[in-house]
Parts: sequence; C-alpha cells; structure tokens
Amino acid sequence: MRILHKNWIFIAVATLLGVAIAAGYSLTLTPKYQASTELYVSVRAGNSGAATDLVQGTSFARQAVTSYVSVVNSASVLDRVIDDLHLKTTATALAPKVTADSPLNTVLIDITVTDSNPQLAANIANSIGQNTSYVVTNELEKPTGGTSLINIQTIQPAVAPSKPTSPNVPLNIILGLLIGLAVGVGVSLLRSILDTRIHNSHDIEDVTDRPILGAISYDPGAKKRPLIVHADPRNPRAESFRSLRTNLQFVNFGNGPRSYVITSSIPGEGKSTTAANLAISLAETGARVALIDGDLRLPKVADYMGVEGAVGLTDVLIGRTPLADVMHKWGRGELYILPAGRIPPNPSELLGSNAMSQLLNTLTAEFDYVLVDAPPLLLVTDAAVVSKLTGGAIIAAASGVTKKNELAAAVRALEHIGSRLVGVIVTMLPTKGPDSNGYGVYGYGVQNEFEDESVIEKRIRRAAQV
Repeated sequence: MRILHKNWIFIAVATLLGVAIAAGYSLTLTPKYQASTELYVSVRAGNSGAATDLVQGTSFARQAVTSYVSVVNSASVLDRVIDDLHLKTTATALAPKVTADSPLNTVLIDITVTDSNPQLAANIANSIGQNTSYVVTNELEKPTGGTSLINIQTIQPAVAPSKPTSPNVPLNIILGLLIGLAVGVGVSLLRSILDTRIHNSHDIEDVTDRPILGAISYDPGAKKRPLIVHADPRNPRAESFRSLRTNLQFVNFGNGPRSYVITSSIPGEGKSTTAANLAISLAETGARVALIDGDLRLPKVADYMGVEGAVGLTDVLIGRTPLADVMHKWGRGELYILPAGRIPPNPSELLGSNAMSQLLNTLTAEFDYVLVDAPPLLLVTDAAVVSKLTGGAIIAAASGVTKKNELAAAVRALEHIGSRLVGVIVTMLPTKGPDSNGYGVYGYGVQNEFEDESVIEKRIRRAAQV
C-alpha cells in the first residue's frame, strides 16, 4: 500500500495511457460485421419408411456432417460463391473470412462470414450455404445414375447485421485500462525493489538497530534560512529539531559525556544545518552548549551562524590562540561557537591529536552539550577519528538521497574502530506522501508540549527513574 500510495500518480498516468491507446487503436480499425446461416443435414429414408431406416439415416448424417464442415471452406464451394456474386477475389483470400462448425451430436452446420460490408457478409453466407448443399448432393454424395440420399437445407438464412462485431470498443478500453494498471503497478513495484535509497524507518532498520533520533522535513528554502529554529520558531521544521533535542536528551540521560560528532555518509545530507539547529534548540532549554566546526575541509558553521571564522579550532589545536579568544557567544542563551579557522593540510592528524582530546575534555567539563560538525564518513576518516574522543556519533541520512549501502558503510566505519553510534537523524523527509510522517514528525496535537519544555523534562526524568 505504501508503494501504491507513493506512485499513485504514475499508476494513474499509466492507466489513462492504456485507456487512450486502446481507444485510439479501436478507432483506427475498420469495423467488421458477421453474418451467419445454419444448415440442416438429413438422409432420405428407404422406400419401407421403417423406423430403423430413420435411425440409421440420422446416425449417418451425424457422422457425415463433420466432413461437410470441411467442405464449406473448400475451393469447390468458394469458387462457385465468387462466380455467383461476381467477387473480385480468390478462394484462398475468401477462406479466412469463413468459419464453419457443427454443434456436438447434431446434424447442423453453422456458417459465419466476416466482412467490412454487412450486406456482402450476408450474401456470401447465404451463397455458401446454397453451394455447399449443391457440391455435397450433386458432386460428392451423388451415386452413379441416381439421386443423392443426402439432403442439406438452409433453416436459418443470413441477414445483414446492424452492428459491427469488431472492434469491441468497450472491451478494448477495459483491457487497455487493466493492462495500463498492471504496467503501472508492476513498474512501481520494480522501482521499489531496485531502489536502494533510504525512505522510511524500515529501510534504516535493515541497516542498523540504532534508534532514529529525529526526522527533519525537506525545506526548499533551507539554503536561504538554514537556522530555522531561530528564524521561524513556530515552523513545523523547527519543532522537529526540538523533538530531536528531546530524543537526544532521553538517549543519553545521565550516562556518559554529552559530546557528539554529527556526520553523514556522503555530502549534501544536511549534517551542518542539523548540527546548528540542534545546538540552538538545546540552548533554548537553558543548557550550556558548545558547537565546534570540525569540518576542516569544507567548514560551514561560521557562515550559518554569522560569526567570524578566520580564527578558530585549528589555531587552538596548534597552540597559536587560547580557546577563550576564539569562542563566540551566540544569541541570548548559553550557546558558544568554535569555528574551524584556517583549513590545514593535515585535518585528520589534527582532529586525532592529543590537543583535540584535551580540548574536548575541557569543553565537556564546562558545557552540558558539545556538538562537533564533522565531514562525511565515506570520504575521509575525520569523523571516525573524532568520534573516538566523544560520547558517540550521530549520522544524518537524507531521505531519497542516501543509499542503504552508503549508510551501512558509514555504520561499519564506526564499528571497525569501536566508536559508538548514538542514532540516526533522517533529513529531507518529504512533506507529503507515505514517507512524510513515518518518523513521528511534528503534529499540532503536541504543540503545547513543545512550548512547555518542563513537561518534557519531567517525563524524561520519570522514564529514567523507571
């Protein structure tokens, strides 16, 4: 049902296309008419007229009638029909238009002629009946010097039909509809089977058993206003980041350092905007949050947050600048930004150094949450290296973009070095369709709880105590 719901437009188009093709095909065909006649075959009884003669004659007629059916399409009959009606054709060309059969255990012969001219079809059928009787009684079954005992009589003459038998437009349209529907459904199922991208929770569960921390809906204007939590706090997408914040608090409630690496499998999955919005939503609760731009190859946090990024993490790691001088306080809460600084030639070595470990220990001791935006796992080892120094990694997977094998490879990259995968964040989730609300996205029924964070905090504490 999810596949049908997701591909209903394609299925509808395929169905309508099937109907259109069937209707167009039917209109291009020349109408065909059928006219039928029926012959009765009998055997004359002997002079005695005894009942036994009648029975024998009827039995003979039933046996002979099967042979007479084949005579109908013979050249002996059709040539005579062509001469009688002055037709400009041959027996070979006329034969496919003529069919004859005999109902089981009867002495009847049914002859049907199909032609584009209804009156001509009736004339040919009647002529075939007359000439079949003549050929059988005067050429095939006539004894030498005597009269044939076989009698073939027309009991139902053919009349010109008023309606064509083909094309059967309603039937063709129904067949076109069914074929179009079958093609649409079949192609949709095939696309779903061959599609290896992440779309819903089941796809992620096939790759990892780690929890889905949140679902961020797709926003075509995300590049213009990446900090949706700050720019439009009432936006449903902003609420989804608050839901992510709540889930993250619950996952690691009272257990280990609250420092996380936020990464992805490949570029373009929204990891940097996710890290920035998550940091803002965490700071809304009054928590002290440090957001580090650990992407020393393509840093974006400074641009998103609107802070000076010329000096930052790299300067701290090499001992050029004290940490306090490059931490930027952001907003009215306790959110601090540490930009990437200059792009170094050896990002992996810097991020895995003792200086980085000491920096994270210092920040973890001072802040409630430390978030590190790191490069994609499948391109470089930076995120995996930093994840060993934090409380775990969070992977952003874009719905409809990330492939299962890519997410699986990212998970393996963390498992191979013994890093902890905290969970997965689904980004770019469709706003409509079967995959739009499969992850518990924002709904108006829970808006008041998002506004009152104390309610959520109480529930988390109760759950942790249980």
